[in-house]
This record gives sequence, C-alpha cells and structure tokens, in this order.
Amino acid sequence: MSKKSNRPLPWLFLDEFRGTVFNGEWPTLNEVIQISALRFPDRPCLSVFDPDKITLTYAQTVEKMKAFANWLLSKGLKKGDRVAMTGKNSPEWTLAFYGTFFAGGVVVPIDHGLHENEVENLLATAKPKFFFVDEEKYDYFLNNSKGYEVYALNSKFQDRYIYNLKSDEIHSADLPCEDDLAALMFTSGTTGNPKGVMLTHKNLVSDCFLAQTNLLINEKDTFYALLPVHHSYTMQAVLINGISVGAEILFGKSLAVTKMLREMKEGHVTLFLGVPLLFNKLLEGIMKGVKAKGPFVYGLIRFLMGISYLIKKITGKNVGKKMFKAILDKACISTWRVAISGGGPLAPSVFKAYQELGIDFIQGYGLTETSPIIALNPIENFKIDSVGAFFAPYMQIRIADKDEHGIGEIQVKGPMVMQGYYNMPEETAAIFTEDGWLKTGDLGRIDSENYVYLSGRAKNLIVTEGGKNVFPEEIENAFQLFNEIEQITVQGYVMNADSKSEGVEALVYPSDDLMKNLQIDRDTKDESLKNQIQQVIKGIVDKVNKTLQPYARISKITILDKALEMTTSKKVKRNYKKIEESEKKIEKFASNAPASKDSSEKQA
Repeated sequence: MSKKSNRPLPWLFLDEFRGTVFNGEWPTLNEVIQISALRFPDRPCLSVFDPDKITLTYAQTVEKMKAFANWLLSKGLKKGDRVAMTGKNSPEWTLAFYGTFFAGGVVVPIDHGLHENEVENLLATAKPKFFFVDEEKYDYFLNNSKGYEVYALNSKFQDRYIYNLKSDEIHSADLPCEDDLAALMFTSGTTGNPKGVMLTHKNLVSDCFLAQTNLLINEKDTFYALLPVHHSYTMQAVLINGISVGAEILFGKSLAVTKMLREMKEGHVTLFLGVPLLFNKLLEGIMKGVKAKGPFVYGLIRFLMGISYLIKKITGKNVGKKMFKAILDKACISTWRVAISGGGPLAPSVFKAYQELGIDFIQGYGLTETSPIIALNPIENFKIDSVGAFFAPYMQIRIADKDEHGIGEIQVKGPMVMQGYYNMPEETAAIFTEDGWLKTGDLGRIDSENYVYLSGRAKNLIVTEGGKNVFPEEIENAFQLFNEIEQITVQGYVMNADSKSEGVEALVYPSDDLMKNLQIDRDTKDESLKNQIQQVIKGIVDKVNKTLQPYARISKITILDKALEMTTSKKVKRNYKKIEESEKKIEKFASNAPASKDSSEKQA
C-alpha cells in the first residue's frame, strides 16, 4: 500500500461551501475560483512580469471576471454559447477563460501557434460568438471575422481590450451545472475535420481534485505557467489545480532561458510544469557546469547524488535540497518544491537525476479525452520507470488484449472521461468499447500497486519479422541525455516487401553543439564531412543498441537536414503515409496477444 493512502481527501474543504456556493457533487469551474476567492481573498492569484511584476489578488481577479461576464451577457451571450481565445499565456487569457463560465458560456481554447487558415477551420466548427485574440493575429481576424466578434487580449488595442469591456447595467446569468459542457478542446484535424473533445465542468473539476490525491499543493505555492495554457495539460495542472487551492499563477511568455530563469527566481516559483525536452535541456546545462569543475569534483558530485537518492528512497527525507543548494541556486531552481513532467515520455535516468539533486520530481500521464490527468507519481512513493499511479478507487484502468509481458491497450473509466467528440458520433463510438471504456490508443501495463508503465502508442508500434513488438518511444527515451542529438524519432521501415516485416529506423537531427564541435555547417555538401556526422551518430546508436533486445535494435540511421515539425508541447509530429497502416498495426498487436479470459476485466 502506498504511503499516500494516509492523506486526507483533498476535496474535504468543499463541504464548507456545499449548499451555499454550489449544490452538486462537484463545483463548476466558476464556483472553484469563487471558493478560492472566499478562502484567500488577499492572496496573489494572477501575476506577470511586464516588465516589473504585476499581480491581481483572488478578490480582484474574481471581480474582473464577473465584470467581464456581465459584459458578455450585455452583448447577448446565452448559456452554452461559445467564446474562443488564442494567445500567449497571460492573466487576460485566464480572465476570458474563467469569465466565460460566470456568464454560462463554453470556452474554445485555440493553439496560438496555428496558422490563420487553421484557426479559421476550428472556428468554423466551434461557431463562437466572441473571439479573443493576441497581438499577432488581431488585425487579421478583426478584418476577416465570420460570424463572431473579435476582441483583444493585448492592451495595445484599448478600445477592444478585455480589461476595458464593461457594462453599466447588471445582467443575470443562467449559470452552468456540473454536467454542462465547459470546454471544447481541439486535438487534431486543423486542416481536415477538426476533432473537438467535449469536456464538462465535472470532467475537469473532478480530475483536478482526484489528481491531488497524488500531489500535495496549497495556497503558498507559486505555479509557473510557461507551457501553452490552451493545452489541456497546462490548463488542468496550472490554471485549474493551482487556482483550486488558492495558489499564485505566474505567467511566463518566453522560452528564452535567461528571462525564464530570472522570472522563476524573482517570482519564487515553487511548482514548475514542463515537458521532457525542457527538463532534458535544463539538466544538461546543470551537469555541464558540474563537469567544468574537473573530473574529481564531477565524480564527487555524482557520488553524493547517489547517496542523496538512496536516503530519499529509504527514509523519504530530501537531503539533496540542502546538499546541492549551491548548484540549484546557480540554475535558478532552488525555490522549486515540485517539478512535474508531462506531455510525453521522460527517460528514467532524467527523472532519477532530478530526484538525486533534491528536486521532488514527478511525472504524469493522460490525454485530452480524460481531462487530461489519469496517473501521477506521488512524491512519497515515486517509481522512476512509471508515469504514476492512477486514482483508484475513484476511477478504473484496465489492460486489454495483454501479451505475454502483460502489455496491452490502456482503457479508462471515470468521471474525467470526455462526453465525446463534437458532432462526430462515429468517431465517438469508435473510441469507446461496447461496455463503455475509453480506448486510449496507448500500450502499457499496470503493477500490483496501480502504477502505470507506458510502452508507446499503438499506432507507432513496429512489428518485426519474428512477430516481436517494438515500441519506438522506449528506444527514443534511451537517447534523451546525449547532447549530440537534438531530435530522434524511431519508426518502422519495410525490410521485406513480401512478408511486410519491419526493421527499426532512427531519424536523427544532430544538435547545434555537435555541429559546432565538428566545425561543420548544416548546409555542407561535402560527403566526407557528412560522413563524420554519420559516424558520431552511429557511435551513439551502437552504444544504445547494446542495451536493447536484439529484435529492437536500430538497423537504419537517417540523418536529417532539417528538424522535424513539433507541436507547441514540444513533441515531434509523426507523419504516417497511410492511416490504414496504423489501424493494421493495432489489429496485428491484438492478434499477437495470447488469449486470456481476464484480458478485458478491470485491473483496478
């Protein structure tokens, strides 16, 4: 039994407000921030460096949100109407988000990194009444609006700036209930048929508090909102979880390292949310600084890191925070209390290194369709090769069509599971089993303590000639600490046209550091210089191959001239020639799995 089981339930305080602020099983999102404002009216809520720090307290934030909601109502917004928003992380974006709920509306967060035509495609599907836009796209949409009114998230446009939108008359709102739609989240289809995930207030709020059964946070924390808040991961972990406990949300608008580190230090950030790429780069910089002190100091630090980790695992005491304070201070992360990695797989070696340095580092797992968090590693009982424990008994996870290693498709049931895809009944039916479980499309296993271990996406699966299943993500993880490689994507390639058997190919984009060390320009046409790059990468691949099973070893290396396109959450976009091939891989995996009478039973 995990140590976390002794914690009091994180939502017990809600009973004080049940029957007054809210009446359902769970409060709605507008009721969540209303409760925090009653509990912590003078605590900082939303902060930003612009360039000096500007802060709104909880009382001020809710006052602004209600004034904005009143303006929406004065403009004719009705319950269930949509309000779309796109832009960089900011208090203004958050005002549009929560303020919409106070007016009974539904939010449509849109990736600000999309091109205008892609955004237009999403808007055509969502059909919002209002669209709040940041500076970069404001002029375009103001002049090309189609059935919606355009307003600004940036103070440069004072006449349409969200902070200036007010109505002198008081209007009453038809407020949402917990089972009402809260958000329409687009996950794909920006150039084709957009897939909008329908999430209710209950989906998002239940997931918020259930996640806190594995994550201790409170009103003294300061969350750093650096990753895009339109993404369900940041929206849930920062904007909803942080606000639910009365914490401060500090918005980061730039990935420039010097600015980011200064803001974290001056803002006394205690909780940092990132993706594997960010954590890899930060750790690389830290260890590079340690190595610069010479082999003796580096060896001593590595030894002490091992001792720190051992003490932490045996006693639960975090001695590394004091032991390595000078190193953490220099990296501007000594104020961190917790670091959370999500949005993709993290190498266990990276996870362990942060724990050794005294950072309570955890990772989670989920998908937009599950609001999104369904597993988190509790600080008291973390497992470095797991994405965390799921929230039993409040939800269920099962493994379908398990193979001989217990690996199969992860399927989920619980209050955080979406209502379906917007206006897409066939796609909705396809993602649910006949008995109502959500099919995640992820392959993995569960241990006896309800910890989840991911193997990879079913559609990325490589099936070898011997019928062995190879998971690209597991191989990619092994390369995360090689600074010679900027990007690596592992995929299958056809080795035998007759048998359709696949080999393992690595697409590699060399890092700037490697090109600089070799003194080679990326656009070189010299084959001998290209061969030097190939040999360095091959040497790294050979090292990793020795750690892999023979059938999973990389047999083909392709050096890329250009970096692969990435999402705003820093994941490489995998492009497959035929969707049917992906579907066949899922079918082939299921057919390879041994028959088991309990393969579809609940694994909770």
